[in-house]
Amino acid sequence: MLRMAIALPLYLGVLFWLAHKQSVPDNLSEKWLKIAFLGFIGYYLSSWFDLKGLEMISAQLERLTLFTYPIMVALLGALFFKTPLTRKIVISLFISYTGLWIVFYKELSLVGENVPLGTLLVALAALSFSFYVLFGKQEIKAMGSVWFTGLAMSVSSIFVLIHFTIFNNYADLTITPLAWLWLGLLAVFSTVIPSFMISEAIHRIGPAQTGIVGSLGPIMTMGLAIWILNEAFTIWHALGMLCVVAGVSLLSYKNK
Repeated sequence: MLRMAIALPLYLGVLFWLAHKQSVPDNLSEKWLKIAFLGFIGYYLSSWFDLKGLEMISAQLERLTLFTYPIMVALLGALFFKTPLTRKIVISLFISYTGLWIVFYKELSLVGENVPLGTLLVALAALSFSFYVLFGKQEIKAMGSVWFTGLAMSVSSIFVLIHFTIFNNYADLTITPLAWLWLGLLAVFSTVIPSFMISEAIHRIGPAQTGIVGSLGPIMTMGLAIWILNEAFTIWHALGMLCVVAGVSLLSYKNK
């Protein structure tokens, strides 16, 4: 909540600047409901699923599960937009989820009984984000990535604030100066800037390719989880990681 509370004025500032530098996108009043829905599922709902799941599983399994969203985008594209479900997509699906199952099975013996629920929650986060990037692409193309991101993320931030107000107590918050520093860094460098970058990437190269380019994400997360969090890393984690990254990267392969 604090991360999004810090980020919200930044998003509103970008929108204010855009409104003075550019014309407001056409038919914006007619698109508010769709933008609000995409903001709800893309960052509020997806983040809630992801963080709740992360309470129950390792950062390594969480990142690998979340990284399968490009395959979900391809499957949802076939379901809703009639894009062909090619043999390459099916093979990619099999390889990636084989690797995910390997890590999942190993985590059962290392972490405990909450692993299935935690993995399911993170998978729902990936599915929610897949809907966001797939259906958001049309609006990004129509109004531009900066307008869309500023609007959708502002809506998402408001949903987070409402959620906290309903289910939590502000009086329980005790924030140290060091925590405020980390929250500020997270808001700027792990929320605002990446959100604009991802939207522009979706606009330029498409949702599936955007996920594929981020194939270093799981590798870097696993390395940091081992180094900073002292999480266990076995040959099974390595094999699972290779399968997931290989399966998702297969989607980027193009025949000559």
